[in-house]
Amino acid sequence: MLIRDAAEGDFESIVRLNSESEQFLNSQASLTVDDLRLLHDSASYHRVATIDGTVAGFVLAFRSGTPHRDPNYLWFSSRFSDFLYVDRIIVSNAARGKGVGKLLYNDLFSWARASKVSRVTCEIDCDPPNEVSSQFHSGFGFREVGRHKVDDGKKTVSLQEAQL
Repeated sequence: MLIRDAAEGDFESIVRLNSESEQFLNSQASLTVDDLRLLHDSASYHRVATIDGTVAGFVLAFRSGTPHRDPNYLWFSSRFSDFLYVDRIIVSNAARGKGVGKLLYNDLFSWARASKVSRVTCEIDCDPPNEVSSQFHSGFGFREVGRHKVDDGKKTVSLQEAQL
């Protein structure tokens, strides 16, 4: 398995993986290649994990102070001056359970520490719940710092931080 910076040639695979996981993302999280290109250009961290040359997962994250319109990012921006927001971490169905997410997050946390970020933030669905994500994130020291409703009140998310 290899972790490397995401490149334009990965974008179709990333969009496909994103589509596989849309039930866990907010309604603004659907992606086209053009949408991804814009996010990629403003992201602080965008890396992929590949297995035998195939994209098996990715992380897209934004540093505080970035012009990003995601409602969860904006929630963190209104409360914290220094953070790295994980917009999404997605692992392909075929690669789940193979340690891809853990390797991606280990790399993300190493990058955040080297970049002198004080906290990594994310959200986890709590209504309806996403227990797999909740367990995964708690293993990295995330704890809830708030909740809010998204998607016109159809979903509640737990806003999480892991202090570095």
